[in-house]
Amino acid sequence: MIEVRNLSRRFGTVTAVDTLTFSVARGEICGFIGPNGAGKTTTIRILSTLLAPSSGDAMIGGFSVSSDRTEVRRILGYMPDTFGVYEDMLVEEYLHFFAAMHRIPSADREKVIDDILGLTDLGSKKTTLIRTMSRGNQQRLGLARVLVHNPDVLLLDEPASGLDPRARIEIRSLIAELGRMKKTILVSSHILREMSDLCDTIAVIEAGRLLYKGSVAEALRRAAQGLEVEFRVAEEAGRALDAAGAVEGVTRVWEEEGVLHASFDRPDRDISTVPAALHRAGLRITLFRESQADLEEAFLRLTRGKVT
Repeated sequence: MIEVRNLSRRFGTVTAVDTLTFSVARGEICGFIGPNGAGKTTTIRILSTLLAPSSGDAMIGGFSVSSDRTEVRRILGYMPDTFGVYEDMLVEEYLHFFAAMHRIPSADREKVIDDILGLTDLGSKKTTLIRTMSRGNQQRLGLARVLVHNPDVLLLDEPASGLDPRARIEIRSLIAELGRMKKTILVSSHILREMSDLCDTIAVIEAGRLLYKGSVAEALRRAAQGLEVEFRVAEEAGRALDAAGAVEGVTRVWEEEGVLHASFDRPDRDISTVPAALHRAGLRITLFRESQADLEEAFLRLTRGKVT
């Protein structure tokens, strides 16, 4: 549904996007991840037809963002990282305005708006003055605006930016619901843990270049540095580290933020040898588990070029 083909964008001598190529399938939620200045917003602005590429092209639903802009805009919903709302309007007036802009027949607008307000959980705010709404509800309204014309593809640039934890959870739930509706969604975010729960795939870029595009699970697998376990004991940590360090195949033991760690020399080692050694040493185990890489670790290793 989204096809990016050797896309580049230069601003004078600065290359913001550098021969970027990746795709997002129909109904896929793809997290667009990269450090500040990586080229995420520039790429999304090109895909939304607001910025012309210097070279290459991108297709949205089979239409070129360079030569078929009207058709692209017809099937696209774009929510920028910062956007303004008309604060002196009521919620329903605001959505009626954009429904008219998208040429939705006047006879259909009321139902369309009621349906969108229901989807975004803003039904009780229909006659509310926008300036009196919380930041989280204004963010929901911004998303409601891009859904007015029922687009097949959504480009969401940092949709949870500046929101409190509860509002972020609500926005994430709403995006997940849109995914269940088979919308194709490219969403950029710096809140990496939320991306791992929300997205089917991730695309990682740095300095305008694609470093990785694939499943979250594969990114985590690549980030894993080897077989590691985490554990706690009721007794002295130093004794536990000594006992674990004497286990065959354990190459390193350490303590970090109150959790003990042991790493093995091979991924096929039997991790049960560690709790067995702790038990023989007379230690009571209160926690034992295999370490799992998270998306933040995967991101750091991907952007440092330390995965293969």
